[in-house]
Amino acid sequence: MRIRVRQRPRSRRTALRTGVPLTTLALAVAGCGASVTPGATTTSLRNTVATQGTSTPGATSPTPSPTGTATAHTAPMATATSCTDQILAGMTTAQRVGQLFMGGVNAAKPDQAQLRILRDNHVGSVMLTGRSSAGTAATRKIVDGFRGQADRVGGKQVGLVVATDQEGGKVQVLNGPGFSAMPNGVTQGKKSTTMLRAEAAIWAQQLKRAGVDLNLAPVADVVPASLGTRNMPIGSFQREYGNTPGPVTSHTGAFAAGFKQSGVMTTLKHFPGLGQVIGNTDTTANVVDSVTTSTSASLDPFKSGIQAGSPFVMVSSATYNKIDAQHIAAFSPTVIGQLLRGQMGFKGVVISDDIGNAVAVRSFTPAQRALNFTSAGGDMILTVRPDVIPAMAQAIQTRMGQDASYRAKIDDSVRRILDAKHNAGLLQCS
Repeated sequence: MRIRVRQRPRSRRTALRTGVPLTTLALAVAGCGASVTPGATTTSLRNTVATQGTSTPGATSPTPSPTGTATAHTAPMATATSCTDQILAGMTTAQRVGQLFMGGVNAAKPDQAQLRILRDNHVGSVMLTGRSSAGTAATRKIVDGFRGQADRVGGKQVGLVVATDQEGGKVQVLNGPGFSAMPNGVTQGKKSTTMLRAEAAIWAQQLKRAGVDLNLAPVADVVPASLGTRNMPIGSFQREYGNTPGPVTSHTGAFAAGFKQSGVMTTLKHFPGLGQVIGNTDTTANVVDSVTTSTSASLDPFKSGIQAGSPFVMVSSATYNKIDAQHIAAFSPTVIGQLLRGQMGFKGVVISDDIGNAVAVRSFTPAQRALNFTSAGGDMILTVRPDVIPAMAQAIQTRMGQDASYRAKIDDSVRRILDAKHNAGLLQCS
């Protein structure tokens, strides 16, 4: 994800529309701290929901169609069916696909055109990007302004996940009254784990008051001392907790535990690690790690965080020659399916690093990026540019209509995302 050091983003006005049927609004904030277009918050709400199946616990999920409609089910409700299954069964194809996206909006002044794209594509998660000094109260007002636009299924709202990049140091999107000035990762790594956990709990409370559900942190990358600031994505910004796996493992764990204590979700990033690279995938193509293997000790912080119950893991866009030299990690079934899911047993949401604007993925069309990531086993597509979402969503819907196994894979991803929302109190069920 691109790091912007407290600079106001350039204005970008984009208002793409899709032919996808519109249900109630779905907004998502996806991002990694990159800037997105400023603008006004949206005030209009759509109250009608596109044709969809009745939310029926115990019934099989409706067969999705590429046109976004779903077959209604009228079977009696079964009390054993989970909240997630109730919601999933009532979703149209377009709504399901929308849950796969986290789209970026400017934290200080969201752009109306971008909000419209998120709404029209049923986007289920939003990332606050750029830099804001408005404080907790003003940020909460902005978030509340678009949170009510989330889709409804069976009369129940499918809440938005609102996320941001709040690591500390040069990577802190939200500032101003009510927000602490968080130290960078290197400084946090010098604190005792007891102190860091206590401070992290306070930082999480501040995000919660601002209406944020998910922090795209902590950084679990191990940057060797021999590389230091030559490591452009992490070391040059002092984002790392240490130079060896031990302190990175203990301090990412303390940070995540403090956030969990205060009821804010966290994201381990950037799997399987950006500590051994030189280039930054946001600004550089062909970033390669020729050191990390599937058994490297630098994976320990991720392994420990997964065992502790991390709900999200972010996958990098670098290539790991000793794991899968043929694909960037975000497009690699070996990295996601075999290493992260299989070897490490991760059952939560796999989210991409930004694949909307990053130079590392520029050689792929937006449609190819979406299909490559989801086919490899990824769940949630993060893009700081909402304007690429319509093409991505259409590609996924088309493939779902052509390939039953891919459609099942997408339903599994949506289920994992809905499970995370349910655990965070963002789903309403009867």
